[in-house]
Amino acid sequence: MQQVLTPKQVARAIGVSESSLKRWCDRGVIQTERTAGGHRRLKLGDVLIFLRKSDLQLVRPEVLGLPPGTGVRPRVVDRSETQLVDALLASDVECSRRLVFDLFINGADVITLCDEIFMPAMYQIGEQWDCGEIEIYQERRACEIIGQLVYELQSVLPAVDVEAPLAMGGTPVGDNYRLPTQMLELVFTSCGWRATSLGSGLPFETMLAAVQEYRPSLFWLSVSHVQSQPDFRADFGSFCGKVPPTTRIVVGGRAIARDFLEDMESVEFCDNLRDLQRLAEKSQAS
Repeated sequence: MQQVLTPKQVARAIGVSESSLKRWCDRGVIQTERTAGGHRRLKLGDVLIFLRKSDLQLVRPEVLGLPPGTGVRPRVVDRSETQLVDALLASDVECSRRLVFDLFINGADVITLCDEIFMPAMYQIGEQWDCGEIEIYQERRACEIIGQLVYELQSVLPAVDVEAPLAMGGTPVGDNYRLPTQMLELVFTSCGWRATSLGSGLPFETMLAAVQEYRPSLFWLSVSHVQSQPDFRADFGSFCGKVPPTTRIVVGGRAIARDFLEDMESVEFCDNLRDLQRLAEKSQAS
């Protein structure tokens, strides 16, 4: 659920008069809802969208539940990965949140944040862990913080229509990386889909049970680690053969190459989340 704010709170946060804020609400400049008693209420996501389109800055972001200093200065995506890595390794949640929401307010969409900030940052942290440069707790804590950020970003996206197509997915047995499938849920939600991540480390049998019960329009499989390529291919092939033809299957991840699936005609492959966004938008339009 999105945080709901009063015009007074939003006016304080962006440094304008409450009367000006109410006029903008009434003119439709900023999306507004009314309570049963006729009082104006604003969702945090709508306030952030308004800030993305305006020249206004946050002067009291803490009123919106954001870290002090958020939205005060622009961020450059190219330099933000390193800044996020430093914040994550220091377990600095507020600095991480401020950096991500600075980027979001300044126009970065969730796909950019995932593809160009979160995933490269986690890859860099993973490399440092493999080389023995950081402790395992730092890597695990970084995963938890990014997971929180993904959840928070999803909470400020526009509400999805209850009649929107359903997408769901997860990761197979042996792949316990939660973040990729969490980010996939975020991407589909941003594209207007009803999206549900089933979790990580799931047997194909239970994923098939979910597909047969809910009949999603699309099922995604994120594959960051495979214990045995031949076993995975056999199990995945059996899974695909039992999925209803009305459900599209999309697979991707660092442990899977496109040519590994080239003879599986019912399976689509995505190299990155931007590709997935295009597929999601095309599927929804068709």
